Amino acid sequence: MNIHQYYPVDVVNGPGTRCTLFVAGCVHQCPGCYNKSTWRLNSGVAFTPEMAQKIIDDLNDTRVRRQGLSLSGGDPLHPQNVPDILKLVQRVRRECPGKDIWVWTGYKLDELTPQQMEVVSLINVLVDGKFVQDLRDPALIWRGSSNQVIHHLR
Repeated sequence: MNIHQYYPVDVVNGPGTRCTLFVAGCVHQCPGCYNKSTWRLNSGVAFTPEMAQKIIDDLNDTRVRRQGLSLSGGDPLHPQNVPDILKLVQRVRRECPGKDIWVWTGYKLDELTPQQMEVVSLINVLVDGKFVQDLRDPALIWRGSSNQVIHHLR
C-alpha cells in the first residue's frame, strides 16, 4: 500500500483530535474530487512498518490526546489496500483501547466484498458512496455530497 499524507494531529477529518492517513489508489475517480493526486495506486510513498508504529504511538500519546484514527484517500477499501488497512485496524483495536476508527470509501456498504467487510467489522464509522459533484454541499459535515452516508457501526 502507498500513502500520500499522514497528519498526526487533525481536527477536520472526523470528530475530536485525530490521526489521519490518506492512502493511494481509487477506482472511482469521481468528477470534482478534491484529492485527485491520490487516485493512482503507485503514487505517494510506501506504507512502512515504521509508519504503522508511528500511528500507534501517536494514538497512544498522552500529551496530545486523540479520539481516534481517520482513514481516507484515495480509498482505504481499494482491494489492493485492504490487506494493509486490515492489519492497521487490527493493531489499533488491539493496542489503542478506546480509540475510534473512521473510514471514507467510494464503495457503498451493500456492495463490499467479504475482505472489505472484514475491515468494516472492526471500525466505528464508515462514510460511504462516491462524491457526486451535482450533490455537493459545503454545509455537510464529514462528507462532500448529500448521497454519501455516515454509518455509525459501533
